[in-house]
Amino acid sequence: MMSKEEGLARAAKVFNTASDYFDCPALSFWNRYGQRTINRLALGHGDRVLDVCCGSGASAIPAAVSVGSTGYVLGVDIAESLLELARHKSQQQGLDNIEFRCGDFEDLNLPNASFDAVVCVFGIFFVPNMLAAVRELWRMVRPGGKLAITSWGENVFEPANQAFWQIIKSERPDLYKEFTPWEQIRNPASLQELLAEAGATQIEVVAEADMHQLSAPEDWWTMIMGGGIRGTIEQLDPAAKERVRQASLQFLQDNAVHALDVTVLYAVAQK
Repeated sequence: MMSKEEGLARAAKVFNTASDYFDCPALSFWNRYGQRTINRLALGHGDRVLDVCCGSGASAIPAAVSVGSTGYVLGVDIAESLLELARHKSQQQGLDNIEFRCGDFEDLNLPNASFDAVVCVFGIFFVPNMLAAVRELWRMVRPGGKLAITSWGENVFEPANQAFWQIIKSERPDLYKEFTPWEQIRNPASLQELLAEAGATQIEVVAEADMHQLSAPEDWWTMIMGGGIRGTIEQLDPAAKERVRQASLQFLQDNAVHALDVTVLYAVAQK
């Protein structure tokens, strides 16, 4: 198990690199599930919201719209390049009730019970000690407030995902599934158990089965380059990277794959 510092450095490097693809249309699921996470919270005008692992603002920006001009949203991420995207988008929408900070949310030293809602979408699994991280998030929820953690479910990005890892295995066996932390909490029971062990109460976990449409096979490679497994790709030499790309696209073409499984787990706890 890598140390916290190693894990954070790894994630920061991966997503700073992936920022060049992160907001491409092929990755529209960031915004879709960020918005759906916020919808589940029923935020009110004037609410204070903390969004950790906020990326380019997929959930933080909808939260800022929901809480109105009297509310406040703090988005935190370790990838400055993604925060630059988030700041640009929030400025384009004329939002002045939102702030983005680069850093580790566990080092913010924010007061206890200081937010009406704390949100983490597709990010909690990047923290080496998820239990300690959830405890820290729960600490910052005020009485009556909510904690929302959204994660990937079973069979995410199938059938392309398993084919991709088999291609990686044939190219570089040492890289096979070397960075798939979301698999630790890929079903409702494991996510519920994590929150309960962290002390959260009134926990509800909902699995939403969905499909992500591909306009062309190349969309899958764009998703790879804009997401967490970009770090695996960056460890390949240029020739190997191109072989993996070609084989990945060929799999989709040969099997007429036009959509991928994107089952999502939404966990909401209330204090």
